[in-house]
This record gives sequence, C-alpha cells and structure tokens, in this order.
Amino acid sequence: MHGLKTLTMGLIGTALVAGFASTGWAQPVAGATTLGVTTTEIQAVATGWSLKKSVLGKSVYNDEGKAVGKIDDVIVAPDKAVSYAIIGAGGFLGMGKHDVAIPVNQFHVEKNKITLPGATKDALKALPKFEYAKQ
Repeated sequence: MHGLKTLTMGLIGTALVAGFASTGWAQPVAGATTLGVTTTEIQAVATGWSLKKSVLGKSVYNDEGKAVGKIDDVIVAPDKAVSYAIIGAGGFLGMGKHDVAIPVNQFHVEKNKITLPGATKDALKALPKFEYAKQ
C-alpha cells in the first residue's frame, strides 16, 4: 500500500524486548535464535506506523472524497507480507455489513487520509464477501 509500505508491526514486542533486556532476560545464548527485535531494529519499530492508531477503524474514501467503508482488519500472509485490508462496507450498526478483502497496494495514503480510487459502496458490496477461515 502506498504509504503503508513503511508499516511496521511489533510495538508490543519492542516494549517486551526492552523490558527483558533491562532485566537480563534477552542475553544471547550460543546456538540460540534471537527472540524479538535487536537493539538496532528498535528505532525502526518505534518510528514505524501503528496499525491500531493509524489504520484500524479508519474510514476509507474513494477518489471523490466519499466514505465507502472502514478498515476492520489487516491480513498478514504466511510469507509475513502485509497483503490485504479487510474493509467493512455498508450496513448500519453492524447489520448488513459486507466485509471484503482489498490488496493493500490498491490504497493510497496522503495526509492521513486513506483512499481507494474507483471504489463505491455498491462496487465493494459486489465483491466476494470475506469470511475468516474456521480454525
């Protein structure tokens, strides 16, 4: 997603690693895999984009400035790439809402406004409904 390509997840992990490092829990052990982020990665995480604060629950607008839905979720694919945003389209108070998956590269972000060019509420409702896999 233009603008979202800098999206960095892991702020909680950073806080935990920083806390563990101060208590000595994050000391490296020969042959062990590093858990969490390194001290050099902490700055990148801290200056990254928070999904909770900047994306989730935010309205999505079309190129005409009309709200067409809200971002309810972001899906991270098995290859760890942020792949899709789940948009809740239509409905009122959760009734009749139609969730759809939109590839993140179709969005544009400028001045904290998320746009999906060419989208309309009807066009989103015409897309296949997204449903989470049963686990």
